Amino acid sequence: MIVACTGARPLAITNCLNFGNPERPEVMWQFSESVRGMADACRAFDTPVTGGNVSFYNESGSSAIWPTPVIGMVGLLEDYRLAVRAGFTANGSWVYQLGETFAELGGSEFADVVLGSTSGRPPALDLERERRLHALLVEGARSDVFESAHDCAEGGIAIALAESAIAGGIGFAVSLPGDQPAHVGLFSESASRVVVSVAPERATELEDAAVEAGVPFTRLGETGGPGVVFDGLFETTVAEIAAVYEDAIPKLLVG
Repeated sequence: MIVACTGARPLAITNCLNFGNPERPEVMWQFSESVRGMADACRAFDTPVTGGNVSFYNESGSSAIWPTPVIGMVGLLEDYRLAVRAGFTANGSWVYQLGETFAELGGSEFADVVLGSTSGRPPALDLERERRLHALLVEGARSDVFESAHDCAEGGIAIALAESAIAGGIGFAVSLPGDQPAHVGLFSESASRVVVSVAPERATELEDAAVEAGVPFTRLGETGGPGVVFDGLFETTVAEIAAVYEDAIPKLLVG
């Protein structure tokens, strides 16, 4: 998804598959399911596997690492001048969510940080829906429609918007779509979702392209100013969230 967000067409992958002791049935199941899922995705996107490696026995005593399949991908961007950035680029741009949000918090950052749990069913992935979204992102970049694009994979919409604001130094005001609980709307990690910004005069072009591609979309709000506003939920500033973001690793190392 990150490759497609830049406007590049995914071409091929490599991998680094890290697991515990494969002699344990549960570890071998994790490994085999990861390989199966990777193969399904590669077939769906016509992306061959150019190489990779497997690392087993990553554990100490009876405690194994979390199953950690790492994927590297290369894509083709036909014109580097049309590369789409992750950060907001202008005030007054309209912000959209491409894709749909569901109550999917299993294995999410929210579940880990707030609930102290890494259990539960992870978000479902519909490969055909993902493929349609990729095609929309690539074509939209080629047409220079998008001012920015950011995936919602880690931490949900709230984190995607925050990172776009930090990267561009521009705030935003948004309302969450639907009538879901706030924590779901903010932090669900449902697959096949991207937050994009577009100039208002090109919004109809984006909406028409999304309809043609079969990708659901919702206008969330607009960019501008130093504030970070989630209507009816909370307000802060770009400077404040940037400070928290940049200080996270130093605080962990000191603590």
